[in-house]
Amino acid sequence: MIFRAVLTICITLATTVTLSAQPEARALFGREKVGSNHRAVALGSYAKGCLAGAEQLPETGATWQAMRLSRNRNWAHPETVDFVKDLSREAARQPGWNGLYVGDMSQPRGGPMTSGHRSHQVGLDADIWMLPAQNLRLSRQDRENLSSISMRKNEGAFVNSSWTRAHHNIIKAAAKDKRVARIFVFPGAKVQMCKDEKGSRAWLRKVRPWWGHHYHFHVRLSCPKGVKGCVDQAPPPQGDGCNEAVQWVNNILNPPPPKPRDPNAPAPAPRRELTLSDLPPQCVQVLSSR
Repeated sequence: MIFRAVLTICITLATTVTLSAQPEARALFGREKVGSNHRAVALGSYAKGCLAGAEQLPETGATWQAMRLSRNRNWAHPETVDFVKDLSREAARQPGWNGLYVGDMSQPRGGPMTSGHRSHQVGLDADIWMLPAQNLRLSRQDRENLSSISMRKNEGAFVNSSWTRAHHNIIKAAAKDKRVARIFVFPGAKVQMCKDEKGSRAWLRKVRPWWGHHYHFHVRLSCPKGVKGCVDQAPPPQGDGCNEAVQWVNNILNPPPPKPRDPNAPAPAPRRELTLSDLPPQCVQVLSSR
C-alpha cells in the first residue's frame, strides 16, 4: 500500500513538472500574425481549440469598422466574417447607426488569447460594441482611444438611458440568424428585451444572461455544417429564458448568502493555463504552417 501511494505521488509530480515545462498555448498562438495555409476549419471547442485557415475581417467596410487593431483579433472563420458583415448592414438600417464597431473576434490562428478571453478560440465568437457606430472613418489611433459605452444600471439589473430600441433590434437580428447559437448579454438587457418584445419570442431563447457584457454583446456561432472536429456547446434550454433572466436580476438585487466553506476541505487548485497538449492534435499543424 505504501509503495502504491508513493508511486501515485511520483506520477502526479512527474505529470505536473511535465506540464509546467511546456510553454503556455496563449504565448504560442499570440505571437502569430497571419492565418495558417489551410482550408478554414474550426478545431475543438470554443474555450479549448484553434482555427485553421482563418479569414481576416477587413479593417473598414461600408457598414463596419474593426476596433483595437493593435490586438490583431479581427480574424475568424469565414462564416463569422460573413455574419458580421451581414449584421452590420442590418445595424445600418437602425436610426442613429451607420453600422457596427466590431471588437474582439479571434487571433490569426485562434487558440488561447494572451489576455481577456477564455473563449474566442475557434473563430466562431465575435464581440459587438454597444456604442452606435456613427463615424466609420476612424483612424487606427482613434480606434485605440475610443471606448464603448455601458448599457447597465444597478450592477446589471437594469438597462440605463443609453439603451435604445435599436440595440434590441440589432440583437434580435443576430439571434434570428440561423448561424448563431448563443448571444451573451448582461441580465438587465435580457429582461428588458423580454418586456419589450411583442412579436415572436422564439429568438429570445438564444439570448443568454451573463456577467459583464454591458459594453458589448457576444455572438457565438454554431459549428459550420459538415465540419469534423468542431465541438458545439450544448443548446440553450427550451423556452424564451425570460424567467431565468429575472432570477439573475433578483440575485443581483438581493444576493443570496455565500455558501459556507468546509474548513477541512482542501483549497481549490488554481486554474492553470492551457498548453498545446491540451488542444486538438491538429493545432500543432496549424501553428507550424508557413
